[in-house]
Amino acid sequence: MTKLIKGTTRRGALKTLAGGVAGAASLPLWARYTHAQTAKPIKIGFQVHRTGIGAAYGRWYGRTTEAAAALINEGGGINGRMVEIVAEDDGTDPKRGAEVVEKFANQHNCDVGFGTLFSHVVIGSSPRAGELKMPYFVVSEGHHVASGMLNRYTLQPGITDVKSQVQAMAPYVAENLGKKVTMVFPDFAFGHDHRDFFTEAIEREGGEVLEKIAIPPTETSFTKYFPKIPRDTEVLYHVMVGPAVLTFVKELGEFFGPSSPEIFGFIDSLEAVDIASPGLEFLEGTYFWEGNPRHVQADQSEYDKFFREKVGVDARGASVSDPTDVSTYAHMFGCWETLHIIKAGMEASGYAGPGDRAALIEAVEAMTDMPLSNAHPQGAKVFNGKTHQVFGHQYISKVEEGSLKLAHTTSIEDTLYPDEVDYTTQSF
Repeated sequence: MTKLIKGTTRRGALKTLAGGVAGAASLPLWARYTHAQTAKPIKIGFQVHRTGIGAAYGRWYGRTTEAAAALINEGGGINGRMVEIVAEDDGTDPKRGAEVVEKFANQHNCDVGFGTLFSHVVIGSSPRAGELKMPYFVVSEGHHVASGMLNRYTLQPGITDVKSQVQAMAPYVAENLGKKVTMVFPDFAFGHDHRDFFTEAIEREGGEVLEKIAIPPTETSFTKYFPKIPRDTEVLYHVMVGPAVLTFVKELGEFFGPSSPEIFGFIDSLEAVDIASPGLEFLEGTYFWEGNPRHVQADQSEYDKFFREKVGVDARGASVSDPTDVSTYAHMFGCWETLHIIKAGMEASGYAGPGDRAALIEAVEAMTDMPLSNAHPQGAKVFNGKTHQVFGHQYISKVEEGSLKLAHTTSIEDTLYPDEVDYTTQSF
């Protein structure tokens, strides 16, 4: 274990590390000490959705991960060792996900697993990570981590979860758009989180959900579902995922024409899709939740500018080399931030190898404040070590003249909810 210099507390040091990992030179000497006797890289197993319904996310999660790893290596790596990303495609499939985790541990000898997005894959993979005693850092948004259904080896420190997101959104929806809501969501764990937690949240605001329309995530045509929307719906709440999201949004516009209710969507329904695509004109004046504003805002922070430059994303959230290649900007920051948290945790714990995995988890569990910085360009956050879940600002944007303009930013306090688990009481 790393010794702290006199007068430095581990918790204080962890806060510093989590707040701004800009390179080894910015770290205190005790955290920069290296296990220089080994030239072996730190191997991070990247569980990536290269194929399947999560492929668009996987492509951009990959670009973001490679950019973050390159930055960390430019700054001296982790404890003086270079970071090596070992990528394996899980096909966005729970069974393959568990097999990938097994490969990380037994074939590739990875130090940690990282990156999983789709909630059903996390749920299918996490038990194997726990059995293998491999720290498993997911970038998923599902409430499955903080709900207590997983294990101490699974953490979500770089992206907020659906429960906190919808809890923060509901007051704005009820006050500005309407209280009679119909929900359209994908029929798996992520969509069920939206269904359950938004229903609870809007009811607290005096609203109600009139209809809950679950759609198979592999569906390719959606018009047959829309007649289920009640006529007295004031707000249509949509969150869809997968390769057919553009079809979903276009068919929604064709169904309603000029007489639609207010529309509040999660940007998942348009991730990797240009909002200026033909057929999306009806979205003018509608609202979206964004985990990170895709289009550059007037008050853009220096940290968002830095992040875009490093990942290769332009002012509208597309690849700088191909404006038709639109990023998954509302989610992919989670990979960047999670890798910086892994770095901070490894340096705080003096991580030297698999024997220090428990110490790494304890180091991350001790983190709290994560200030806005190059390491956390999406915004400041607070990590709850008991629930292994981070909490942060949420963004509501309005479509104006084909651009996503920020209309409301929640506080972190808006997203907090009572603990449902204390993973720190579980043994390793």
